[in-house]
Amino acid sequence: MDSIAIRKRLDELIASRGEDYASLSRRLGRNPTYIQQFVKRGVPRRLSEEDRRVLARHFGIAEHLLGGPDEAISTAAIRPGFALRSNDYVLIPQLEIGASAGSGSLTGSEAPLAALAFQSNWVRGVATGRPEALSVIGVEGDSMLPTLADGDQILVDSDDRERLRDGIYVLRTDDALLVKRLSVNPATRRLTIRSDNDAYPSWDDCDPAAVTVIGRVVWVGRRLN
Repeated sequence: MDSIAIRKRLDELIASRGEDYASLSRRLGRNPTYIQQFVKRGVPRRLSEEDRRVLARHFGIAEHLLGGPDEAISTAAIRPGFALRSNDYVLIPQLEIGASAGSGSLTGSEAPLAALAFQSNWVRGVATGRPEALSVIGVEGDSMLPTLADGDQILVDSDDRERLRDGIYVLRTDDALLVKRLSVNPATRRLTIRSDNDAYPSWDDCDPAAVTVIGRVVWVGRRLN
């Protein structure tokens, strides 16, 4: 790719994010004028592989847009939480655990079963945090019907667990995971934990400090029969 086009693209990315040359240079561990010299004067002529990788991850773009090779995707290069160079996808691990929509599911080995590809822009639209903080796990049980069914796959954002608000979360209790709906009392900040299926009990006026939140459920996928 033409060096001028790469420098122009990087300059536009910096401007659109409201960043500056010096702070971006420091992110790379370089002197404060490094990025400005590259953008304005073309020095160095090409970004190093490591600098290109860091910048691509920082801006959430494919490396080939900053001069990296536009090569075919190799299964050996698949790593969760990283954008693929050819198509700008993020691979998110599907974990070998279940979140029970019932009485509680053992957490299991937490080993990845697979890596699922999601388009990077879509991921940034549904999740608040880093791609590395996302995982896909299965729902077990029927306590969250009709919202979540047994066998559904849910995308969990573990970066989105500090600022609790009304929504569906994965919780840990002892050695089990539960998926439940949380409601936050705006006055006391106490929690109500409930199931969407009225056949199951709810827990009112819970102390947030006593609840271990794994992450917020931001997406669900299911197989249609």
